[in-house]
Amino acid sequence: MTTPFRNITPSGPGGNAAVLLILSFAGFILLTSSFFVVPAGQVAVVTTLGKVSGGARLPGLNFKIPFVQSTYPFNVQTQVKPEKFESLTKDLQVIAATATVKYALKPNEAGRVFRTISYNDREIYNRIIKPSLLKALKSVFSKYELVTIASSWSDISEIVEKTVADELNKFDYVEVQALDLTGLEIAEEYRAAIEQKQIAEQQLLRAQTEVKIAEQEAKRYETLTRSLDDQVLFKLFLDKWDGKTQVVPALPGSKGGSTPVIVGGRK
Repeated sequence: MTTPFRNITPSGPGGNAAVLLILSFAGFILLTSSFFVVPAGQVAVVTTLGKVSGGARLPGLNFKIPFVQSTYPFNVQTQVKPEKFESLTKDLQVIAATATVKYALKPNEAGRVFRTISYNDREIYNRIIKPSLLKALKSVFSKYELVTIASSWSDISEIVEKTVADELNKFDYVEVQALDLTGLEIAEEYRAAIEQKQIAEQQLLRAQTEVKIAEQEAKRYETLTRSLDDQVLFKLFLDKWDGKTQVVPALPGSKGGSTPVIVGGRK
């Protein structure tokens, strides 16, 4: 039994064709292994024999050395992660809420994260964001009493966001884009006390506003009274005189003083 390759020798025409075919196939494999595509919203960390080399590769077509270099993708899009937490206030009351943090990995920090944190981006939240977030939450809430926290929730949220950003900036791995605090939970008896305090503060503010309005009205009338001298009063009288009235006040500064002037008659 004969085979098609029995008559092929390395020096013959068939052998040359086989070698060319093998070399072409090997070249094709090397070529396709040399290029890789980084999708939009990601960067790639390239390692050479296990060591990070160069900066993060940006989206698009990129080149690597086959069999020597490896690639590891990292997501740099905005991530949204809700985190339920509990904390003690300054007056030792327990509160619970949800902190939703929006963050993104800085593209030029992907290589440093690979070297020091994780080979992928799935551990960024648990090992970078979450510890700093919980630390900042406890740090802020421990400075305020429960009544202040409940009545100034939006202001507290801004303070927490800034504190978290400052804490993460110490490492400079990620950028905090926003942080929302929602779902505040406190004991029912404290909630009723807080509502009563807020009502009392609103009533006090309303009373203070009314006092200020009354003081402004009093000053306005006082200023008006001081400005009403004889000449002004006479001018006002003439402006309103209908021409039929027979008796009008004396002219300001006249010798008659308050003696009336008889219009169309005698004094």
